[in-house]
Amino acid sequence: MNLYFRLIWLFLWRIHRTKRIGFLDVSRISFRALPLDCDINMHLTNSRYPAFMDLARTHMIAEMGFMKRFLRLGWLPIVNASEFTFIRDIKPMEKFEIETKIVGWDQKYFYIEHRFVTKRGLHCIVHVRGVFLHKGKQVPIAELVREAGFDGEQPQMPAEVVKWKEFLQLKKEQNLAPKLQSVPEQAVEQAKRVA
Repeated sequence: MNLYFRLIWLFLWRIHRTKRIGFLDVSRISFRALPLDCDINMHLTNSRYPAFMDLARTHMIAEMGFMKRFLRLGWLPIVNASEFTFIRDIKPMEKFEIETKIVGWDQKYFYIEHRFVTKRGLHCIVHVRGVFLHKGKQVPIAELVREAGFDGEQPQMPAEVVKWKEFLQLKKEQNLAPKLQSVPEQAVEQAKRVA
């Protein structure tokens, strides 16, 4: 429930007081790990990280000055994939900052990096792959970048994101490929042909 309050706070208060950043700049937003954000291990529970990242990306879009435009266009951001690397835990009541930035895009997806940081250092690095949808159809990346007003050079994606893309492609190919027939099914097919 406290994330709903944070979302309302973000829209009613924080977004109207954001600084303006560029398309490839780092967006920063701070939170505190409240007791309801923590689990029995007495640290920020893993399931909270994606929810905080949703708020951080919303804040980033607002800082870029695109919030009203994207809402007017009816574009909805959708996460396609994400990968997490946890380094150290965030303690109850500890203040943390989420650094969010676009690290690149390809023909179909854009890629975002989140870094959870406290005074003690880096706690978690997350990469997210996503798209924008309009009436159930994907908004072309070229149109998204154009609508954002970015006309600079496309950034070179970090090596770890390139490797992650390759892993996602392999995962897709392995799991969506046509299934091979099992040995009993092959025997049945052979028997039918002989008969």
